[in-house]
Amino acid sequence: MSKILIRGAQILGGEAQDVLIDGETIAQVGENLSAEGATVIEAAGQVLLPGLVDLHTHLREPGREDSETVLTGTRAAASGGYTAVFAMANTFPVADTAGVVEQVWRLGKESGYCDVQPIGAVTVGLEGKKLSELGAMHESAARVTVFSDDGKCVDDAVIMRRALEYVKAFGGVVAQHAQEPRLTEGAQMNEGTVSAELGLGGWPAVAEESVIARDVLLAEHVGSRVHICHLSTAGSVEIVRWAKSRGIDVTAEVTPHHLLLTDELVRSYNPVYKVNPPLRTERDVMALREALADGTIDIVATDHAPHPHEDKDCEWAAAAMGMVGLETALSVVQQTMVETGMLDWAGVADRMSFAPARIGGLSHQHGRPVSAGEPANLTLVDTSYRGVVDPAHFASRSRNTPYEGRELPGRVTHTFLRGRATVVDGNLA
Repeated sequence: MSKILIRGAQILGGEAQDVLIDGETIAQVGENLSAEGATVIEAAGQVLLPGLVDLHTHLREPGREDSETVLTGTRAAASGGYTAVFAMANTFPVADTAGVVEQVWRLGKESGYCDVQPIGAVTVGLEGKKLSELGAMHESAARVTVFSDDGKCVDDAVIMRRALEYVKAFGGVVAQHAQEPRLTEGAQMNEGTVSAELGLGGWPAVAEESVIARDVLLAEHVGSRVHICHLSTAGSVEIVRWAKSRGIDVTAEVTPHHLLLTDELVRSYNPVYKVNPPLRTERDVMALREALADGTIDIVATDHAPHPHEDKDCEWAAAAMGMVGLETALSVVQQTMVETGMLDWAGVADRMSFAPARIGGLSHQHGRPVSAGEPANLTLVDTSYRGVVDPAHFASRSRNTPYEGRELPGRVTHTFLRGRATVVDGNLA
């Protein structure tokens, strides 16, 4: 592989330095570097980050290739600056066996745009009744360490306890979709003033908060790890903050859309804003930002949920829940956290690379410092860029973005996966 010299980039937003990539590795970091025959990238004014890691992506393959495939999803990931994604288990068939997770893992290897780490289902068929082959998935070639029934809640406390006990044996983690099913029957949006005015079924905050409260107590009792998917309410923040103060081994994620958008947008009845968990209030949004800034919420995860147009271009009640997010996540975080002064770029690197790699067990290769001897998984960002989101230019197979026509800051100009450029000058390599 050829040498690549990145000149004058601000590493994690700090002082401008040069970075020399040689093969799969960062060879040197310093000033006034040179290398004969190297491809030179002039990066003055740009920020260099470790490759982003998404702990919550829906790649849809196998079974829903009309929405996304591992190839198109990883192309979208690379476009957004990601070098590794964790693929959720709610595929068809469900990723609840060693065979299915290995299939997803091998498809990721073949795509070549970013590393794909499958997430195994907690229960067979996501039905919440019987534990999946957790040990077999961990021992498979995919080496699964994260397990989730995302899209559905593991609402049976006994099943959740058994899952926590099982994964403890090999250092795994259960990632919970916190949604008490009886409290959300027929729910269409956040329960509050807007839902009452629109006459749409309300999704109360307590449906999320009650499950989180139960699960952090179960994790404490068992002495195991629990991760909270797409935390969305101010009350959930307080429960996680309390649990961490007790020393409970809990981590939590927030999505970009929950950092920016509110339930007021549902007044348009545009199904692009229909998502699980639902968009909440301005108060919730500000609480989530503050919690991400102070570390109560550990990471940003996209919950990239692609759908074909027929599943979104319909009446609200019939529309599927979810939004694509891989290609806009970093821009939304720049707008909501960096430009508001709540996080610096080193903080972004922590929440979008270091911490998710650590939680998911990939920190041997991803979420590494930008320093000599480390794997060359890197993302270069033009933070001064401003542009209007046009989903027609997405690499994702689906177009269900809530940001169409909205101006967002920042643009990924280059992404490197083990020294190989997957994105060059903002275009897929």
